[in-house]
Amino acid sequence: MTTTVHNRPGLPPRSGNPPLTRAHNPHQQLSQTAPTVLQETLWSRMITLPGVIVGRSGVSLSDTRALHLRPGDANGPAEAFLVGTEFAHLHGPSDGSLHMCLPTDVVAEAITRGWAELHPMARQRFLPATLVMVYGPRDTDELNIAWRLVVASYQFARQARETERVDN
Repeated sequence: MTTTVHNRPGLPPRSGNPPLTRAHNPHQQLSQTAPTVLQETLWSRMITLPGVIVGRSGVSLSDTRALHLRPGDANGPAEAFLVGTEFAHLHGPSDGSLHMCLPTDVVAEAITRGWAELHPMARQRFLPATLVMVYGPRDTDELNIAWRLVVASYQFARQARETERVDN
């Protein structure tokens, strides 16, 4: 199976410097944290994705909320998942960043444009290079970018067809 998609998000550059993040586990965003209202707005979108089961993360801190796919919908490659059928999670309110798996071409675009960074374990090649931290949104425009990346992660995990569409 492929780790690329043909309908990349087309991300604009992120403004400003990247936030400070922890260089080891737990990998957290330490500055420029997302306002709680934006975190909740993003979460309310995330839980509407068809076939998603909401639950605790199998790999993150206890205040992290995770998206899992029903097993029959989890058709993506192994590198589309953090653990089991968990493909993305939103960190707790003091952080607001997300970890997710993305196709390699989307990873490259998200990092180049300043929206994400590789997970430290992916940088060390202990985990797949599809695992990134997407920085928490600082405003509604950034919320929409984070949402587009969540949708890309969801489609990767489902191995969704290009014609499939998830609206805002």
